[in-house]
Amino acid sequence: MTANPSAFDVVVIGGGPAGIMAAVAARRHGASVALLDENPAAGGQVYRATPATFTRHEAVTAEELAGNRLRGLLERSGAATMFGYKVWSVSPGFRVDAIGADGPIALSTPALIVATGTSERVVPFPGWTTPGVIGLAAATLMLKSQRMLPGRSTIVAGSGPLLVAVAAGIVKGGGRVVAVIDVAGRKEWLARVPAMLARPDLVARGARWLAALRAARVPLLSRHALSAVREQGDALEATVARVDAEGAPIRGTERTLTADCVAVGNGLTPGSDVSRVLRARHRYARAKGGWLAVTDPWGRTSVPHLYVIGDGSGIAGAAAAEHHGELAALAALNDSGRLPAATFDRESGTPRRHWDKAARFGGAMAGLMALRPAQVAAIPEETIVCRCEDVTRAEIEAAVDRGAREVNQVKAWTRCGMGPCQGRTCGDVVAELVARRVGGREAAGYFTGRLPLRPVSLEAVTGDYVYADIPVPKAAPL
Repeated sequence: MTANPSAFDVVVIGGGPAGIMAAVAARRHGASVALLDENPAAGGQVYRATPATFTRHEAVTAEELAGNRLRGLLERSGAATMFGYKVWSVSPGFRVDAIGADGPIALSTPALIVATGTSERVVPFPGWTTPGVIGLAAATLMLKSQRMLPGRSTIVAGSGPLLVAVAAGIVKGGGRVVAVIDVAGRKEWLARVPAMLARPDLVARGARWLAALRAARVPLLSRHALSAVREQGDALEATVARVDAEGAPIRGTERTLTADCVAVGNGLTPGSDVSRVLRARHRYARAKGGWLAVTDPWGRTSVPHLYVIGDGSGIAGAAAAEHHGELAALAALNDSGRLPAATFDRESGTPRRHWDKAARFGGAMAGLMALRPAQVAAIPEETIVCRCEDVTRAEIEAAVDRGAREVNQVKAWTRCGMGPCQGRTCGDVVAELVARRVGGREAAGYFTGRLPLRPVSLEAVTGDYVYADIPVPKAAPL
């Protein structure tokens, strides 16, 4: 571990739109800033950069232009950027330890801004661990960053606006979308139109995606969900059924679809690893993605000088994240005495108005992606829920029946959540299963934040270290 950390006025973890704008705004007011991200370039999931070595054969998209604009702002800001660095430890005060290709680094700061985004949620079903079944986020990465189709033919399933975005991307790339399977119904979408109109530009983009799918004659099956996937020769055979408003499958409505790939995602959960490790206060908000740090509009948490922004503080989308990052930077500088109150008040007004408007749209989308209890209740007992440790629903509920009263006890008894993803993939569904038997999500709790935040090898942490380097104290006199 690096002994002497480099000091900065502000450290930002996460290089998506929220983190970028936090760094840019802090630098604009003269603060020294470091930004870390484990990806090779800034942009996050939405504005992921295409590798520079790729040859373009098509026009630059609006999303690429937006991402390039943000990356340009960050580069010109003068912030110290550390890409390809995996943050594995954060301690009070604040000290941030990370590991990259050049070895471990350590940073210290009085103000820590966390913009770590989200994790994708998949409600398990028989066959969800079958090769060829991938997440919507993985499909997005393949399409945007690698210009690669998930398969020659793909079933796109789950909930939320990412369904249409992924399906439209596949069609644009020359692939075939067998069907779009959406748990939400048309009435649910229509009920959110007033909030969506806060961002007519995003509504127009969604309309263009839908138009592309209709032109390609892609079936759009609303109020449906996957119930099973199995291998059938070189293809995947997916069983799809109608569901009710709570997500419970309706017997007798099953149909079978065949494709090379199944891309599925049931919404997003806020990335709260760092705020849980630092013991910030959290609350459960189903419509905003699940457990999230309690924050004010500027991202302030219950831990002084710790700020959580973007989708990590509640799903609101990339458009809202940019403005939230700027608000957090202004708050951090004001709280540390570097920004006068009058300047803070004057400069907060515009990003606050933009954030409110964009967050209304993003919040409406988040509601469509909220976890549906009946969909979790329909998971068959033998289905794997924690894929890292191969823990089934039956094993999770057996632990509760034996006396486990919250998710950390279930984790200790079953190893659920102890694998490489450390519960980011399964945690929300595990907690929902536990909550069904212990009296609600607050009672079920959430996995306690622990270090390392990401799996790292001991060799990477210690570097070139041999026994001769161990300091041996002089023996005390007898």
